[in-house]
Amino acid sequence: MVEYFTRSAQTVPRRHERGSVGLWDRPALLDMLSGVLLWGAAAIFAWAFMSWFSTKPFFPLREAVVLTPSGRVTAEQIEYATRSVIRGNFFTVNLDNVREALEQLPWVRRAEVRRRWPDALELRLEEQQAVAYWAPAGNDEIQLVNRQGEVFTAASSVELPSFSGPVGLSGHLFARHREFSDVIKPLGREVVRLDLSARRAWELELDDGLVILLGRENERAPVRERLERFVQNWPETSSRVGVPVAIVDVRYQRGFALTPAQLPQNEKRTTQ
Repeated sequence: MVEYFTRSAQTVPRRHERGSVGLWDRPALLDMLSGVLLWGAAAIFAWAFMSWFSTKPFFPLREAVVLTPSGRVTAEQIEYATRSVIRGNFFTVNLDNVREALEQLPWVRRAEVRRRWPDALELRLEEQQAVAYWAPAGNDEIQLVNRQGEVFTAASSVELPSFSGPVGLSGHLFARHREFSDVIKPLGREVVRLDLSARRAWELELDDGLVILLGRENERAPVRERLERFVQNWPETSSRVGVPVAIVDVRYQRGFALTPAQLPQNEKRTTQ
């Protein structure tokens, strides 16, 4: 006799029912997770290695070589600035920190820092070149103006012309000083002081003490034309006056007014 056995459908295992697939049955996901873990471990190892490497005396920096001639900036200042910020070794030192430290020195305008294999830094310094003293209007602080018309703070005892004017106009005064100096040159004099008032009125002083009131710019009589007229007429005028002159007011269209030097101080100046 043949016996037939039947198995209920409910007892048959269902390995691939929807939603029952396990992590180990998804190779793509496993590959992605393993990649993430591998890269994470590599990053942690690299960070740990660099931290360890930066604290070890491998490839130490032994010197800083200045490639540009030094005038105002001393070797002691450079050494102090670099020593205070250098951290790590030849590969890990932060060059931007060294550059910024050097540019904090009073007479350094710009600095460039590079590595020189195997144990040195190359330094290129652009020093400030002072052309005038600067006293902003309403401020007693004395600063300096460089050839780019920029204001910087540093100690100096060199004889330089003096500028005074509104904040932010140092470059404009430097340009006008060169212009006025060219106009004055035929007299054999130099402009030692140049002031620009808050109302934009110009006043200059020559190296013999003569003060020239130029006034404000206007289309009918530009400041330069007034000064040129003064230069053309001054040799003859000064010889005819016969007395020392303290102030020349050239704000007039057809001439200029003179103030003798012997008058009291409160009568010599005209407020702009």
